[in-house]
Amino acid sequence: MYVCGPTVYDFLHIGNARALVVFDSIKRFLEHVGYKVIYVQNFTDIDDKIINKAIRENVSCNDIAEKFIREAKIDMLGLNLKQALNPRATQEIDSMIEMINLLIKKKCAYRIENSIYFDTTKYKNYGRLSKKKLNELMHGNRVEIDLNKKNPNDFILWKESKISEIGFNSPWGFGRPGWHIECSAMSKKYLGEEIDIHAGGEDLIFPHHENEIAQSESCSGKTFSRYWLHNGFINIDDKKMSKSENNFFTIREISKEFSYMAIRFFILSSHYRSPINFTKENLKSSQNSYERIKNCLNNIYFYLEQNLNTSNINRKELEVLQNIDKEIFNFNNYLADDFNTSKALASFFIIIKYINININGDSSNEFIKKLKDIILILCEILGFKFDSDTKIKKNNDEINRKVLSMLKKRDLAKKNKDWILADQIRDDLKKMGIKIEDTANGTRIV
Repeated sequence: MYVCGPTVYDFLHIGNARALVVFDSIKRFLEHVGYKVIYVQNFTDIDDKIINKAIRENVSCNDIAEKFIREAKIDMLGLNLKQALNPRATQEIDSMIEMINLLIKKKCAYRIENSIYFDTTKYKNYGRLSKKKLNELMHGNRVEIDLNKKNPNDFILWKESKISEIGFNSPWGFGRPGWHIECSAMSKKYLGEEIDIHAGGEDLIFPHHENEIAQSESCSGKTFSRYWLHNGFINIDDKKMSKSENNFFTIREISKEFSYMAIRFFILSSHYRSPINFTKENLKSSQNSYERIKNCLNNIYFYLEQNLNTSNINRKELEVLQNIDKEIFNFNNYLADDFNTSKALASFFIIIKYINININGDSSNEFIKKLKDIILILCEILGFKFDSDTKIKKNNDEINRKVLSMLKKRDLAKKNKDWILADQIRDDLKKMGIKIEDTANGTRIV
């Protein structure tokens, strides 16, 4: 699985986050159902934006790239992305030169002065991915139109550089690779000539992925990728995200107000191909939803550590587990149906509701352990982490015993209709930072 990664000239933005989280979650699910996934997500560390920023700040392009790769990895860690292979364009120049040489040899590329272009008329299926014909395709996307080309749709494979500019030595002189050849060369090196899944943002369908297909299949004569996955755009308050519109948000900025897990939840709350609208209200809702998952796990850990009921699972608990199994089946089916995380999350919260209603101080230890395992497996698939987020710490046994004793005393007070004592215990717990909720099966921590 190859995913086109970010161009590292600035902090990652929320649009970058969507691609990172979506395809990380897809990798997790594929591994969950038994696949071994080799996952490559590159860094583009040579680009006009990087060069221009280096000139403005009077530093090297490598300084800019190194800085923002470090910053990107901080955000990636916060978003709980699984480890991927992260090749960098500047470290793979030899692979790109090799591929360009092959395209020249096959007469699919031509040279103008010291630059090399791909001839799109030599690839009969050009436009297949974007479902457009050659004469309908737009030119000048991302780069200025080059009047030196033979055909308007031809694209650059190797761009001549001045000695004073950043560049690399090649058979055609000093220069640097075109944007499209980078991913084709890295994909081939790390995954082979044919891959299962190639993915990225919707904006990459044309020209980037279209051009990747053309140059890769012209080299190999084989199908480049069996499946293409593209995540939809993120709008900001119903407008396209843009620095010119002053509605551009980095992951780092957002993480100062909301947790990384709230950002991850927000991204997974919509189907990956659908557009998603970023608002503070939506982030608050996602933060609250994540807290519901965390609180459910808090309850499980609390009762698990203090529970002394070693009896076997009773009939009622068995029925609860059977109902949860049905929702786990739905959860997996939704993810198997084009990775529909939105519907999978709906099933997840039905499971959480089952747990919250049915777990209490009298639950069997075996029942609680099964609930814990279920939540942790589902969180692993979706990529939610908690670490030290849980309110009830495992080393606070004395506090836990005290809280459990207070909960049992409150349940007894309610049974005896001693509402004053019940309210007093609730207020005492609140002072300890413990919020509670009354359910049909007794008091639970929220």
